[in-house]
Amino acid sequence: MKTVRTIASLRENLHGWRGFDETVALVPTMGNLHAGHLSLVDIARSLADRVVVSIFVNPTQFGPGEDFAAYPRTLDKDRRLLTRASVDILFAPTVEEMYPQRDRPGTVVSVPELSGILCGEFRPGHFDGVASVVTRLFNIVQPDSAVFGQKDYQQLVIIRRLQADLHLPVRVVGGPTLREPDGLALSSRNQYLDADGRARAPGLHRALAACVERLRAGERGYGALEKRGLADLVAAGFRPDYFAIRNAADLGPPAAASRSLAVLAAGHLGRARLIDNLLVDL
Repeated sequence: MKTVRTIASLRENLHGWRGFDETVALVPTMGNLHAGHLSLVDIARSLADRVVVSIFVNPTQFGPGEDFAAYPRTLDKDRRLLTRASVDILFAPTVEEMYPQRDRPGTVVSVPELSGILCGEFRPGHFDGVASVVTRLFNIVQPDSAVFGQKDYQQLVIIRRLQADLHLPVRVVGGPTLREPDGLALSSRNQYLDADGRARAPGLHRALAACVERLRAGERGYGALEKRGLADLVAAGFRPDYFAIRNAADLGPPAAASRSLAVLAAGHLGRARLIDNLLVDL
């Protein structure tokens, strides 16, 4: 595996691959990799001849008081994992490489209809930062496919909308959420949990699963189901941000005829903010 730090070096390698008509899949990450990320690499490998993984802790998606400075950076360990996963290139740019005009605001890409709801309500500007850096990565790498985890489901919906609205020639693929045996979704931020928080954390998945079972049993009082989900989170020890039932395709409020739904929730345990979701097809 080759590690490159600059856009010019990456493009030089990409040009060589494309000279042989090889396809490219991209897996964007912020590093501190775990088995969930590696499952996305496996999907990317099945989609293309070559796989590029980016590791970039993107400052524009962190708000004031969030954990940008403290976010775990484990590049040496990540490089070993990606080498074993047969990744072709690790793209690990600096902030200055991605945002060279530090003396003025950079170009911002926004998907306003989707960016201010759910997590966006509690993290203003977060999804503008995500959309902006993903657009940059799509432009730099110009991949045939890009793979994102479904655990960050709102992010996945936003990137799919961005791709469609901007007519970007990249296939956006969602990879399933990987979980611990007790249901906790794998996340780099799980390491923020203390022993008590780790014991309580599976309550997020249990609350989502209970709501899905009620939906499958025929309950359709969405507001009442959301309130019950919030109560389940509080009972598990969370400080919830939201518990929501939405249409899976566009995260709009479900109607009586809705069939493909996403149940999404976010909440805090100590310094850890956890998110999760389950999809249900009625």
